[in-house]
Amino acid sequence: MTIPELDTDTILAIAEARHPHPHSVLGQHAGGDGVIIRVLRPLAESVTAVLSDGVEVELRHLTNGLWHGSHAGMAQPYRIVATYGEAEPWEAEDPYRFSPTVGEMDTYLFAEGRHEELWRMLGAHVRTHEGVAGIAVSVWAPHARAVRVIGDFNGWSGLGHALRRLDDNGVWEIFVPGVGAGVAYKFEILTRAGTWVVRADPMARYTEIPPRTASVTGTSDYEWQDAAWLAQRSASDPHNIPMSVYELHLGSWRPGLSYRDAADQIIDYVTDLGFTHVEFMPLAEHPYGPSWGYQVTGYYAPTSRFGHPDDLRYLIDRLHQAGIGVLMDWVPGHFPKDEWALANFDGQPVYEHPDPRRGEQLDWGTLVFDFGHSQVRNFLVANALYWLEEFHIDGLRVDAVASMLYLDYSREEWLPNEFGGRENLEAISFLQEVNATAYKRYHGIVMIAEESTAFPGVTRPTGANGLGFGLKWNMGWMHDSLQYMAVDPMWRSHHHNDITFSFQYAFSESFMLPISHDEVVHGKGSLLNKMPGDQWQKFANVRAYLAFMWAHPGKQLLFMGQEFGQSAEWSEQRGLDWWLLEQPDHQNLLRFVAGLNRVYRERPELWSRDNDRRGFEWIVGDDAASSVVGFIRWSAEGDPLVAIVNFSGVPLNQYRIGLPFAGEWSELVNSDAVEFGGSGVGNWGAVTAEQASWHGQPASVELTLPPLGALFLAPLPRASTEGS
Repeated sequence: MTIPELDTDTILAIAEARHPHPHSVLGQHAGGDGVIIRVLRPLAESVTAVLSDGVEVELRHLTNGLWHGSHAGMAQPYRIVATYGEAEPWEAEDPYRFSPTVGEMDTYLFAEGRHEELWRMLGAHVRTHEGVAGIAVSVWAPHARAVRVIGDFNGWSGLGHALRRLDDNGVWEIFVPGVGAGVAYKFEILTRAGTWVVRADPMARYTEIPPRTASVTGTSDYEWQDAAWLAQRSASDPHNIPMSVYELHLGSWRPGLSYRDAADQIIDYVTDLGFTHVEFMPLAEHPYGPSWGYQVTGYYAPTSRFGHPDDLRYLIDRLHQAGIGVLMDWVPGHFPKDEWALANFDGQPVYEHPDPRRGEQLDWGTLVFDFGHSQVRNFLVANALYWLEEFHIDGLRVDAVASMLYLDYSREEWLPNEFGGRENLEAISFLQEVNATAYKRYHGIVMIAEESTAFPGVTRPTGANGLGFGLKWNMGWMHDSLQYMAVDPMWRSHHHNDITFSFQYAFSESFMLPISHDEVVHGKGSLLNKMPGDQWQKFANVRAYLAFMWAHPGKQLLFMGQEFGQSAEWSEQRGLDWWLLEQPDHQNLLRFVAGLNRVYRERPELWSRDNDRRGFEWIVGDDAASSVVGFIRWSAEGDPLVAIVNFSGVPLNQYRIGLPFAGEWSELVNSDAVEFGGSGVGNWGAVTAEQASWHGQPASVELTLPPLGALFLAPLPRASTEGS
């Protein structure tokens, strides 16, 4: 049978693995009265195709390592046997005999920017294809002239594994038979400029341990045991449940722990303290440890520093089984410039905006995603869904939202939007899309914005032209309240507005109150050492402040170490000062935080109306002279809890405060109690209010307010009220 000749350019392109459609030449093809088989086997002395029916087809060397032959009949599976000198013949499947592993619906959805499970399409997947085990490899490289996959399986030479371009959108694919899990790989990409660049897989779900940078093939056989948790989560409203969050950096919480090692220790610690959720600082792969995970190179790969992705699944599963929710920081705003990762992925901007006035974040030395590009948006939206789907994450805290919203963020030179404004309309649209999609697919999850400006409607629904987040970090509260607490109590009366101003906008968004890692690093000092005074006063200030924080409308987040009074500011290079818990002051503060969380979880007054103005009522907000604030938190059922904080350094005796009704009130919390390291000033656990109007309330009581102390009062028995 006559075999059609190939032109010289095609032969060279195939031999050099730079042909964009190698499967159109290699593999088997109908020709004449039979089938033509072409394979690339440089340096081979003989090559034979062994058909599935046992027929052997001797192939002839054409040139440049290209062999061909033909046989009569129909196409059928075959294997290639090649000889090299005196070595044993080498037999293997031919990667170019397989049909595409990426379907037309996949490429269509991705071209439209609507593939919500993109991780199932792109990347390297261990699977059986057409009866043969191997890896299905695909990558998006729209500007590439050619793509190869290299790795441990081919000696890091891609000459035998050039991918085919499937569509005009730039999806490339190959099935590599005989390769399983645990194999390192990367892509070689021929740029439009004619140079080869090497890149890790943007869709890799596992990587080598940094500083090594290769992607790694893998599978998951984890069997989840958290069905009860997910069912409960799906039936709840995360915005109106108790949410007391313990933020931690896994690498420095207790250094040396793996994902699996950490499970028992985190569960025991967080359970004893009564936090409802943990929030992990970014767990996606990142090459530079001191970035704390905020400069991501592997958006779909949990960092391998602490183990396999299934080990992270185990950690989250165990937390869920213990009744602890899991939040994670997610960084869609920017990414690092490492040349082996996303930057200039196929030789020119792919993921980043091509105009540096929009594509560079100068403050952090990073690149900004091109939020207006359909496939880049798809990459990011699907990534959020990936963590929620594959790892059962209960919520994502989206980092640096302000940097995404404004085109002039930290820039002297910037490019306005189409209307001449400073808002990044494409980023706004992206945030709306990711939030709407996440809430649509996963009931009970929560999307949280770290947003530091007064951008309107961060937590307004997307249908009402909001960004669609569930919660927003209240950075204004954090800044003002910490500024107030740093003032000597003697002078706080002159700064009273700092501690009360947040109540004026407390219901303009649905808020979370954060004392995060950002507040205890880079010279800012620990929470304890932000406080004025001697050792006793510092601890008293912290207790009063945390009580105020827990009583304030909104959810709470506390960074690790602050719960026991970490003295030194945090550093990712070392663990917390756990030895401090050998000292009574630190033990007492830990006990106080546990007590706060217990009361918080048990009292719906403190969380059931976090986002409802009817859940808050001032009693006294204008007593600057005494540095006292007092207010009521009302539950959805109409039950009150009264919080009073004396931020002055002296006890206030016979301080009359209005209450919603007369009768006996229990002192639920006294931050100055001896058991918490306080001086023991208080009201002996209970007070009786009389029917005497005060502060606009029908009843009142005279209290003893402890110095630098907070009181929570609740009626006994639990009485109902009308018109609350």
